[in-house]
Amino acid sequence: MGVTRLTNQALSSWLHGLPGVDQVGCDARAATLGTRSIKTTAKAWAIDLAISMIDLTTLEGADTPGKVRGLCTKALSPLPSDPTTPRPAAVCVYGDMVATAREVLGDSGIKVAAVATAFPSGRASMAVKLADTRDAVEAGADEIDMVIDRGAFLSGDYLTVFEQVAAVKEVCGTARLKVIMETGELVTYDNVRRASWLSMLAGADFIKTSTGKVSPAATLPVTLIMLEAVRDWREQTGQMVGVKPAGGIRTSKEAIKFLVAVNEVAGHGGAWLSPEYFRFGASSLLNDLLLQRQRMSTGAYSGADYIPDDSPSLY
Repeated sequence: MGVTRLTNQALSSWLHGLPGVDQVGCDARAATLGTRSIKTTAKAWAIDLAISMIDLTTLEGADTPGKVRGLCTKALSPLPSDPTTPRPAAVCVYGDMVATAREVLGDSGIKVAAVATAFPSGRASMAVKLADTRDAVEAGADEIDMVIDRGAFLSGDYLTVFEQVAAVKEVCGTARLKVIMETGELVTYDNVRRASWLSMLAGADFIKTSTGKVSPAATLPVTLIMLEAVRDWREQTGQMVGVKPAGGIRTSKEAIKFLVAVNEVAGHGGAWLSPEYFRFGASSLLNDLLLQRQRMSTGAYSGADYIPDDSPSLY
């Protein structure tokens, strides 16, 4: 990859040698992609695909086992009246709720994802971050969503970020690692590009925009930069890395814009247009997709009251 040695100076030189991002051009391209017209048949396909790409998420301090069971039950049967409805890719929870999610989801094929490494701030010792990750994996997590140390990154301490991602990757074992960059705190598009490449260099299986706790969260221009990064990474290494925009994507219309971007930017015959390599981190998006799916099937909206409750029990 051209990184001559694993030192902070070498990483800094390499990352700052990446091509700069044309912010005006990036924003303009995102705006253009957002105007693409998606016709009925393609729209129905896109809605089903988007449902299958969702990491159905609850990350609140008030989460209870009952709420997590309710969310998992909804993932298993998003729309009981229509068994042809696709299932989400994963349910994403805090580490202490992994065992509960695993119990409900069983061998359904829906993944259990856990946030770790002192999510959402990442402000903890490395020992704590690794223990957090190890506990989630031992409880049955298929995927780990870690946060980078944004303070280290913004101060130019790229080696610390690299070493932390690499150490968490090792602890993950067979679990896939999603690296959250918290793009809303990275300030510039150039930093988003650098953080994307640094995360992939360190072993990320996915690069993820946000925790959902900071605004702005997932934006289309930032996701374009990340898609370009994984595309270029594949061209140089032959390895596929996934992308996960998370936070703030609430409607079918917004989700389809992101799918258009995946197809246009990443390319490779639609290789990224699958839950294996593209996810939406979302909580409310699923409901809107289900309503739109019903409308396209019946010709009318049934209303939100006909969508299953996420959390039928608090106990």
